[in-house]
Amino acid sequence: MQAEAGRAGKSDGQVLRALLRRAGDFLLPPRCLSCGAGLDRHYAFCAPCWSAFDFIGEPFCRITGAPFAYDPGEGAVSAAALARPPAFAQARAALLYNDAAARLISRLKYGDRLELAPTFARLMAQAGGGLLTDADLICPVPLHARRLSWRRFNQAAELSRALARLSGKPADPEILLRHRPTKAQVGLSAGARRRNVAGAFSLKAGKGAKIAGKHVLLVDDVLTTGATVEACTRVLLKEGAAMVSVLTIARVAGEEAPPI
Repeated sequence: MQAEAGRAGKSDGQVLRALLRRAGDFLLPPRCLSCGAGLDRHYAFCAPCWSAFDFIGEPFCRITGAPFAYDPGEGAVSAAALARPPAFAQARAALLYNDAAARLISRLKYGDRLELAPTFARLMAQAGGGLLTDADLICPVPLHARRLSWRRFNQAAELSRALARLSGKPADPEILLRHRPTKAQVGLSAGARRRNVAGAFSLKAGKGAKIAGKHVLLVDDVLTTGATVEACTRVLLKEGAAMVSVLTIARVAGEEAPPI
């Protein structure tokens, strides 16, 4: 009798949740996250908007994740990575930074579209599943306090929290500090980007034990020249992390891509 009552209660709960979902869909019908077209489920994209994304798949550089124009063979490393090896072990991104990706990332960063973070995180988890599995800790690239006050949230921290929920791995948005305000990187050359962020990051006091000997997954929205994640990586390694990998929503197509 008790087992039957339990099954009945569970069934009633499922029915209630289904009714609540239908009521919610009636009041706030599912819409494409990009264009707003009607859909049959929430937090998704319509077919035309989905097809506008340029997903990164094999072949790509084993280290930087930059896509190759042709297949040079398994485990190939790009000439740029060989000429200037990055401090991070590997980097992966879900999308190439095209107009469709840029528009939605901008909405997340500047348009308070926080509902995009879990959807982007799912794409990132698919692209960087191996990095996420191997990581001990998820750490976002930080904003300076002044910019955080203006924006009210750090998009990289929101992505980190969403990735933590998906993977069960811990995320700490306060591992790194951006203690020096920097100019926006948009429009700067690769060298100017490196100079802009040089010495801008530090480990927050008391966080050394948390990263000591750990594989840290560094999260950001876009990888362009890699100057920002490189600066963060060097701090983490200097302070005791065993390895740092990088995971972003999007990356520019080439290793020495033009400014965005």
